[in-house]
Amino acid sequence: MADLLVIVPSRGRPQSVARLVDAWESTGAYERARLAFAVDGDDPCHGAYEGQASDQSLMLTITRWLPMVHKLDRIAAGLARDYFAVGFAGDDHVPRTPGWAGRYVDELRQLGTGIVYGDDGHQGERLPTQWAMTADIVQALGRMVPAPVEHLYCDNSVLDLGRSAGCIRYLPDVVVEHMHPVAGKAESDDQYRRVNGRDQFGRDGRAYRRWRRSGLRVDAATIRKLREV
Repeated sequence: MADLLVIVPSRGRPQSVARLVDAWESTGAYERARLAFAVDGDDPCHGAYEGQASDQSLMLTITRWLPMVHKLDRIAAGLARDYFAVGFAGDDHVPRTPGWAGRYVDELRQLGTGIVYGDDGHQGERLPTQWAMTADIVQALGRMVPAPVEHLYCDNSVLDLGRSAGCIRYLPDVVVEHMHPVAGKAESDDQYRRVNGRDQFGRDGRAYRRWRRSGLRVDAATIRKLREV
């Protein structure tokens, strides 16, 4: 079995599957990791996703639409016991560095309990827009994203947790490119517009700030205890 499961929540972009599968194959990622797309059963494009399932790339279906983070947390918590580490990537994150998955696993084994992330070609060290964490973190928290957000600020909260617990490592030589409109690398679409709208920023911003005030300290203490074992 692979050491690392990378979960890619997706909706309305079945064309992203082929691009990611090609990138995983060309970088040798399948040697150390498994790719799992998390899709909605009520997505009009669901059939197109299912048609691209394979032994190497799983298609995991949620019955009906859930916000990205809720979908990610549900699948990560359900499968964490089966893997050494669990990762997140958007359907617009494209690995570029050969052997990147192996580097993630090796660095995480050095950390014992921890989080790693690479250069997304836009945020760099400032923000882990994609990341992998040891599965014991997911099991201890009962979720993969520390803050109770729906979409935005999930990466901010992962960075906060990793720094507070002293267990996050940036790998500048590992490139997982974020092909996002904000980076000028993709055209906007309905999904981008929805999750980057004012309402979403407001809801997630409030939830993130509440977590930083009251939840971060507790979550960081939980992870520090794991590192003491």
